[in-house]
Amino acid sequence: MIRLFVAIQLPETVRERLASLCTGVPGARWTPAENMHLTLRFIGEVGVADAGDMDHALTRVQAPGFTLAFNRVDSFGSKGKARAIWAGVSSNPALEHLHDKIESALVRAGLPPEGRKFVPHVTLARLKSVTPARAADYLEGHGPIVSEPVAVREFTLFSSFLASSGAIHTVEAVYPLDGD
Repeated sequence: MIRLFVAIQLPETVRERLASLCTGVPGARWTPAENMHLTLRFIGEVGVADAGDMDHALTRVQAPGFTLAFNRVDSFGSKGKARAIWAGVSSNPALEHLHDKIESALVRAGLPPEGRKFVPHVTLARLKSVTPARAADYLEGHGPIVSEPVAVREFTLFSSFLASSGAIHTVEAVYPLDGD
């Protein structure tokens, strides 16, 4: 079995900028800069044959290249308790289009449809023992952010191995987007 996800790799300068936000919340498990990416679709554990089917489906995705920019820091959670802090991107129809094409291709390849709404983001931290007040203070202090535009010319299939030291991501395949 192999654990897979589809994502946009980020340039080192953007990962470093986002990593500079990763401080100030005791108890947070911050994402290392080298693991920062924008997930387009989590696939999960699949067999080797199914992984080949997913790869084949992704080679057929056609979408134009585009740019994106990060514009905010927010959190996921419920009942006032944040479980993750993330950096989000400005509304982007081209990114939504790419996501939809990838979703359709993977469903045709046999994956069940994703039940959650697509919220394009980069996870900055996972929170377990962080008080709601501490998380709220962080978000208030890191409100809107401005990033340089990021040119997206490809998307990537990653495998992920969960180790005690954290996730280890490996590039399995890269798929180019259509030129402008």
